[in-house]
Amino acid sequence: MTTRLRELFMTSRWLHQFAGALAVMALIGVPASSTALAAKAKPSTEAGKLIQKKENALTAPLRPMGGIDTEAKHALVLEADTGQVLLDKGSEERIPPASMSKVMTAYMVFDYLKQGRAKLEDELPVSENAWRTQGSKMFVPLGSRIKIDDLLRGMIIQSGNDACIVLAEGLAGSTGAFVEQMNQKAKEIGLKDSHFANVDGLPDPDHYMTARDLATLALRTIQDFPDFYHYYGEKEFRFHTVAANYKEIDINQGNRNPLLYKDLGADGLKTGHTDEAGYSLLGSAKRGDRRVIVVLSGLPSMKARAQESERLIDWAFREFNNYQLFAKGDKVEDAEVWLGSEAKVPLTVDNNLIVTIPRKARRDMKVSVSYDKPVPAPLKKGQPVGKVVVTVPDMPPAEATLVAGADVDRMGALGRVAMAAAHLIWSRLH
Repeated sequence: MTTRLRELFMTSRWLHQFAGALAVMALIGVPASSTALAAKAKPSTEAGKLIQKKENALTAPLRPMGGIDTEAKHALVLEADTGQVLLDKGSEERIPPASMSKVMTAYMVFDYLKQGRAKLEDELPVSENAWRTQGSKMFVPLGSRIKIDDLLRGMIIQSGNDACIVLAEGLAGSTGAFVEQMNQKAKEIGLKDSHFANVDGLPDPDHYMTARDLATLALRTIQDFPDFYHYYGEKEFRFHTVAANYKEIDINQGNRNPLLYKDLGADGLKTGHTDEAGYSLLGSAKRGDRRVIVVLSGLPSMKARAQESERLIDWAFREFNNYQLFAKGDKVEDAEVWLGSEAKVPLTVDNNLIVTIPRKARRDMKVSVSYDKPVPAPLKKGQPVGKVVVTVPDMPPAEATLVAGADVDRMGALGRVAMAAAHLIWSRLH
């Protein structure tokens, strides 16, 4: 009989000393002999906090992996899909954004349109305040009414400060009210250290952003308003208007973004320049399934801005690539379950696991999983239980949350009693 029992319990899928000991303690009241053992009996509540859930790049930590420098005073190169920072130079320091802040003004207008609070065909009046605005201009005639569609092109393509004023006054009633809305929306979309004092980006000590916030704003614009993003990729705009001598004329101005005129895959966003800010650029380029965001500020000339932005975009696409390790729902591995109605549970990832690494480092990439074994029941599908860790030499590890791929109930009372009895018999036989 003893031999038969031994064979029975050696082949049972539920028999292992750890789980059996815990079952006995739970059923017959034996106190835990170790605090560490007691801790093992609890679900890993910290497992879900190992990393943030990366729905997109906006919550990604700053983890530069560059190996390249730039003459820009502030710079950020970001892989849009994964949030991987490829180059970081003072990206969280406040800078005067100049006309790059018009991307926030445009974001607000797009939001009005998306909510149905305005239409592209709506015409807005040109006030004397807008007409007299200095700096870059769309050249809106005093007292005229301009379509929002034209004003958007005048602001984005021609960088018209006057167009910004017309939009702000026409949609919010005043530039002050519009600026308040900009600051409120900035907080909502994750701009952590930005404040707006005007709608056109003209110098003001209370008007600032960071390179990181500019990249976030670019990503939110692309993600939130795909139907309107095309304005940023248009190379020119011809504005039909009436001159001071009352003659009808066409004013044709080209987009100031130098990336659009080169074969780089660039499709936006905005340049900026003031004496204080220097020459700056917020750009985006897409090649295949990859999109790269670049932010540069404090460059000495238009030529330097064009050269540096082109160089960094080419570098990002040439030296790095995205690799999908697991798709959402793919099984990573099967985990043993402690006191569960099922012996094992599939572990998966709750989002596509894509990593951005140097192309030359792909062969050295290693993927591992980390979680407390066995996983205690009950389990709910999607419940965090651990993490997937991706390591590459000379790079910070990338992590993703590991979740249960199915529901697993706790074993019934009879099963737990059988486990306790099995453990007692097994321990006596050994």
